[in-house]
Amino acid sequence: MKKIITLLAFFGFLIVSCSDDDTLPDDTGGMTPEPVNYTSGSADFSTYVALGNSLTAGFSDGALFSAGQTASFPNMLATSFAQAGGGEFTIPFMNDDLGGLTLGGMPLEDFENRFILSFASGSPAPVRLDGTGSTEVSNVLSGPFNNMGVPGAKIYHLPAAGYGSLDALAIGAANPYYVRFASSPTASMIGDAVAQNPTFFTLWIGNNDILAYATEGGDGENQEGNTNPLTYGSSDITDSGLFTLVYDQLLQALTANGANGVLANIPNVTSIPYFTTVPSAPLDPTNPDFGPQIPTLNATYAQLNQVFEFLGVPERSITFSTSAASALVIKDESLTDLSAQITGALQVGGLDAPTAAVIGFLYGQARQANENDLIVLPAQNAIAQFNEIAFATLQDLGVPAADAGQLSVNGITYPMEDKWVLTPSEQETIAVALDRFNGIITTLAVQYDLPVIDVKALLERAGSEGIPLSDGSTITAEFATGGGFSLDGVHLSPRGYALIANAFIEAIETKYGAELPEVDPLEFTGLYID
Repeated sequence: MKKIITLLAFFGFLIVSCSDDDTLPDDTGGMTPEPVNYTSGSADFSTYVALGNSLTAGFSDGALFSAGQTASFPNMLATSFAQAGGGEFTIPFMNDDLGGLTLGGMPLEDFENRFILSFASGSPAPVRLDGTGSTEVSNVLSGPFNNMGVPGAKIYHLPAAGYGSLDALAIGAANPYYVRFASSPTASMIGDAVAQNPTFFTLWIGNNDILAYATEGGDGENQEGNTNPLTYGSSDITDSGLFTLVYDQLLQALTANGANGVLANIPNVTSIPYFTTVPSAPLDPTNPDFGPQIPTLNATYAQLNQVFEFLGVPERSITFSTSAASALVIKDESLTDLSAQITGALQVGGLDAPTAAVIGFLYGQARQANENDLIVLPAQNAIAQFNEIAFATLQDLGVPAADAGQLSVNGITYPMEDKWVLTPSEQETIAVALDRFNGIITTLAVQYDLPVIDVKALLERAGSEGIPLSDGSTITAEFATGGGFSLDGVHLSPRGYALIANAFIEAIETKYGAELPEVDPLEFTGLYID
């Protein structure tokens, strides 16, 4: 069966919020404006170090690449700081604008090239750029570097010795981005940062301590109560006690020499395009690969729906509409597993034991999605597609190939797996962790007398009402067309990073009495056009 979900139409975005040619109007009346005497106030920008993860590095469109690093918010800040005594700002640049990494000359798995918007299929869709990147992980750069943003870093990685070790990378205990510029195989990110004796710093960390759980559809574990990160999986939520301990250590180290700085809180990850683009009901009855099958599908599900009614869970019934878009069939792990009960009821109804067992196995925690479920962005490439793993599993259970094939269509006959969906219970887990982490950041900011920018509120505003710009356009959180987010649906576009830079500038001016030039978001693209 061909893919049924249709992506949003993106036409028109090139001239709305993502134009590279937008310019500010000339409001000087033809007269030369008075020069501004910028000042650092009580801050000292002579040695600025930015510490964080991908959002600090300038990650965009699913990769780290040279142009994105240039458009990182710390580099924007450093340009502003240069007008008020700021010094040199160095960046561990990637070798190209592809973004992929190699190790020993071979592409490094899971570190792919960046996305571009392709029209090859007839509908605009993000695809990875072709080619092999020229950034070799083992070619260690000579630092130090002021932008210490490392994509993928969680809070407990920052003080971890050996996080930049090439040998440790082989066992998954290091980060290839940090391997490229760590001062030594035993160095830590915070150690390399404070070794530069920074006079000013920004710290934006903690996103990945929640984000990885969210982007995997809640497929990880909430490690609250477990302070040993060595036992964590890559998609787990960090314990709040560990978060507090490490964040405090970071601030102790960064402020030990009297440096000033600014912190940033963690955005609501469930409000970004990665979770708001794919609808819960994408199955179109006018699609010729789906519509004609609806009567047969409904007749097939009718017996199962009777069982759901008998078991007292009619809300789990599965029905597809012939006149409107239908919701996906999903697996909800928060539901009581009724596999055994379904199997037994079907057998009582006359179905043979092997078939009844398969139906129980498939639909024991199944239901149709609703508007409260969030479907992750990569699911758009899996919906209504043949699931080879499911097919093999069903064959292992003794299901004939023809029947196994019919039962292996994602979201229609085979429930979409947990990694594709954030259910309300998983969203609640995220919300609780987010409130804890942001509360910790706020408390420690008060303790260390540091300002905090409210990224959470800023990006929620982009997602609700939008953020107006001087040319009359508006930055929103709409995928690809909004101008605020890149094509990976998680990381910001250069224009979005400009908003973050200005939030930092505002906080610096308020706290330290500085006067700094703002960043003009219109000077940065809302979407890279290739």
